[in-house]
Amino acid sequence: MENSKFNDLNISKEILLAIKDMGFEEPTPIQAQSIPYMLNGEDLIGQAQTGTGKTAAFGIATLEKIDPGNKALQAVILCPTRELAIQVSEELKMLSRYQKAVRILPVYGGQPIDRQIKVLKKGVQVVIGTPGRIMDHMKRRTLKMGGVRIIILDEADEMLDMGFREDIEYIVETMPEQRQTILFSATMSKAILRLAKKYQNEPQMIKLVHKEMTAPNVEQFYFEVKQHAKPEVLCRLLDFHNFNLSLVFCNTKKRVDELVEGLKTKGYLAEGLHGDMQQNQRDRVMSSFRRGDIEILVATDVAARGIDVGATDAVFNYDMPTDVEYYVHRIGRTARAGNPGHAVTFVTGREVRRLKGIQKFTGTKIKSQKVPSISDVNEVRTNQLLGKIKETIDAGHLGTYSNLVEKLIQEDYAYFDVAAALMKMVVGEGNKK
Repeated sequence: MENSKFNDLNISKEILLAIKDMGFEEPTPIQAQSIPYMLNGEDLIGQAQTGTGKTAAFGIATLEKIDPGNKALQAVILCPTRELAIQVSEELKMLSRYQKAVRILPVYGGQPIDRQIKVLKKGVQVVIGTPGRIMDHMKRRTLKMGGVRIIILDEADEMLDMGFREDIEYIVETMPEQRQTILFSATMSKAILRLAKKYQNEPQMIKLVHKEMTAPNVEQFYFEVKQHAKPEVLCRLLDFHNFNLSLVFCNTKKRVDELVEGLKTKGYLAEGLHGDMQQNQRDRVMSSFRRGDIEILVATDVAARGIDVGATDAVFNYDMPTDVEYYVHRIGRTARAGNPGHAVTFVTGREVRRLKGIQKFTGTKIKSQKVPSISDVNEVRTNQLLGKIKETIDAGHLGTYSNLVEKLIQEDYAYFDVAAALMKMVVGEGNKK
């Protein structure tokens, strides 16, 4: 089902609209393969790392199976940590934004249980939580499992490693036998297979093939950046490194358009590439990029598929890729023909977890770096300017310009002041970028 569209997956118009708002252009491999089985009511084992899009995979299928007219609990998603429970909850809430009657609640330790109980009493169809807190609610009878249709174990291997086996078994065994059991795990250990054998009924098995790194000359590093600071950080890095050609990846078409507009406003030669563009527009942009008429190409993964961008100095993951394989495809577009390349990833908040998944999946080290300060950027610009001045002096042919300087000297301006004023004008103009 490679290169399929969300429209091909028999998804409701409400969720399709939410997916469009989130800017996703096409399903990741785990989504394309697992959603049909889940919608068909089959049990499933999915072997997939963090960052493959598995949350949206089971999230979409779960929301499709919810009866919005029934306020009883219908789906339970178990997560190993409170951070993951919150993350999964946020994604499901975005996916269900047009399903007004669907209620989703994360439950985990560290948050007042009274607040959770108050919400549960009003009726919640989907609960996402850690095993310990879910068991706590079950014992208080604030969570009743009699109407549960689907149970999902997210990152099951990590839950077992953390000692949650007995908790998981207690929770699952209180649920109706006629239910759907979904299990996602990064590894497929004997313990996972025993769990699957005990609680699943002829499950479908999906395993993502490990993607080997094919770009050994790429220097990979990341910056922890707040979302609103990404444009400024990108500009600083572009100025600091002075790359000739850069490829910037965004996850959505809307983000591409916004970033291109912002870069152009600041004086950068930038163009965008995404799925809404006509073929003649795409060809025009690519021709300009290959000629060097534009220095920054901003694209989505889908739009960049199959294009030849030649010797790109750097690839920027402006947004963390939705699939770890996309990371490999992205950075493979630099360091070609034996040339060195740079791969820069912006990481926001809990995305550090996904970055670890990428490192594990690809078997590479991605180094953390600090964002250059404004003074660092200005120092680089000044050194570049001084270098150009020296080259220009060594090249000679300064007669016309020497005459202009001589006129100022005759008006009692010092050579030193004339040179300093010209430097100020040039550096000041560069800082406006």
